[in-house]
Amino acid sequence: MGKAKMKTHKATAKRFKITGSGKVMRQHSGRNHNTGKKSESNRRDARKWEELSKGMSKKIKKSLGI
Repeated sequence: MGKAKMKTHKATAKRFKITGSGKVMRQHSGRNHNTGKKSESNRRDARKWEELSKGMSKKIKKSLGI
């Protein structure tokens, strides 16, 4: 029998995105509730996407089947 197809880990696929150059990006935490207590700058910074480290990117790409 041949080798089975690799499946995408769907939970990972929902949380990360891959850029055209191959970087793995993630969103910041703390945006769901209790945002009134947090400073405006914290909320603004949490909107941005952040690049993962090389080591973590490797693990994420493996679970995405890339």
